[in-house]
Amino acid sequence: MNQSKVMEQNQNNIGVLEEHSVGVKPRFKVGDRVQIRNRPYFFYTRSQMWARGVQGSIAALTYPDLVPEDEAFNVDGRVEQYYIVRFRQKDLWPGYPFDNDTIQTESPERWLEPVETK
Repeated sequence: MNQSKVMEQNQNNIGVLEEHSVGVKPRFKVGDRVQIRNRPYFFYTRSQMWARGVQGSIAALTYPDLVPEDEAFNVDGRVEQYYIVRFRQKDLWPGYPFDNDTIQTESPERWLEPVETK
């Protein structure tokens, strides 16, 4: 791998599984199957309601950032990894007519759980 390619990956961290300078080590990598947790929340979250309980796959690692529920109440300090998760639209809306259409959303790591593959 040439140096400019490595430099580009280290700068944007998209899809790169590495520990970040803030000490966050991503739990998932691109291609991993995950499910958005269907858990209660108070006031604010960055996890979409339409994706709760649905299985998808990690499309990209984005960035580490503050826990949104903490940040909403001015509690700083905890940082977590964010991901782009890709879903088949048919898995979200069973009556959807096209099998290969997908939709993506960003989700914090705490809202994701691994899906066992057989």
